[in-house]
Amino acid sequence: MSSYGQFCPVAKASEVLAERWTPLVVRELLCGSHRFNELQRGVPLMSRSLLAKRLRDLELAGVIERRLSGDGRGSEYHLTEAGEELRPIIMGLGAWGQRWARSNVSRAELDPRLLMWDMQRNIETRTLPPHRVVVRFRFTDVAPGLPRVTWLILDRQQADVCYKDPGFEIDLVVVGRLRALVAVWMGDTSMSAAIRAGELQIQGTRRLADAFPSWLRRSIFARVERPEITPAPA
Repeated sequence: MSSYGQFCPVAKASEVLAERWTPLVVRELLCGSHRFNELQRGVPLMSRSLLAKRLRDLELAGVIERRLSGDGRGSEYHLTEAGEELRPIIMGLGAWGQRWARSNVSRAELDPRLLMWDMQRNIETRTLPPHRVVVRFRFTDVAPGLPRVTWLILDRQQADVCYKDPGFEIDLVVVGRLRALVAVWMGDTSMSAAIRAGELQIQGTRRLADAFPSWLRRSIFARVERPEITPAPA
């Protein structure tokens, strides 16, 4: 952990939080990820060794504590009181980013793994049918090296995401542009508008296809108001 050489509290806090990837690790902890592999799935481009180092740094700083997992196998990471106090800071940072920093999202930044991981932990499970539902996603505009096909396995007890065929019968297929589904997830457009524009298709029984949008809570930042862009004078 590098030092700014200043006693200012902003500098001291930045020494803990301004390291590369650290705010995203804290974001994952705030969103309910506790196991190492869960945290890794929320920051898929971060190496495991760097994630381990950042967790050690946060533990030394008193932001997190390591506990024995409930099943006795391995460790879990939990926010301390100091870590919980970061919630409005991280959420405020996200709200600022939604409002002011999302105008130019590159293709390389559209990662289906992050989208699927975020979606699976924000499913409205109470609205699901009483039986398991498997949704297969196939994206047509994914950057090279990223998965084009993913699966969500949904039931009223839990939701899970797979990047390899889970072997279950498929109930729904969502086909189209990853950018379009990200826009729906982030509140930039509606699912119905993306479908009308031909950017997304939902294939399956009418009942499940109609219900699918109601299962998605959308991003916690989707309701952040965006500024109106004033055209530059001619």
